Amino acid sequence: MKRYVGIREGHAVTVTVDGRRLNPRRDLWNHSPSGFEWGYGGSGPAQLALAILADHLGDDQEALNFYQRFKWAVIAELPGRGWTLSSRDIDQLLKNVQEAELLIGGVA
Repeated sequence: MKRYVGIREGHAVTVTVDGRRLNPRRDLWNHSPSGFEWGYGGSGPAQLALAILADHLGDDQEALNFYQRFKWAVIAELPGRGWTLSSRDIDQLLKNVQEAELLIGGVA
């Protein structure tokens, strides 16, 4: 099980997965040349959502299809000073987001 950790020290943020820096995946979409962010819905959080999902899912297209919804539902809500998400947490959060979409869409 992977462990994603975000730490804020002053104005600098670091995001790791299992102790190594998370690849921002700017090759998929370059939202934020200046790096990751969280706690709101801007470009840094979009880059973080994309990077986490690309790493977690191992499927670039699936990450591209879903990361904006993940950004708003999860990344925008992360606490400012720091956070930890496990693979299990992400799976559950993705399931919650998908279920909410079904309810909103009237499909459920």
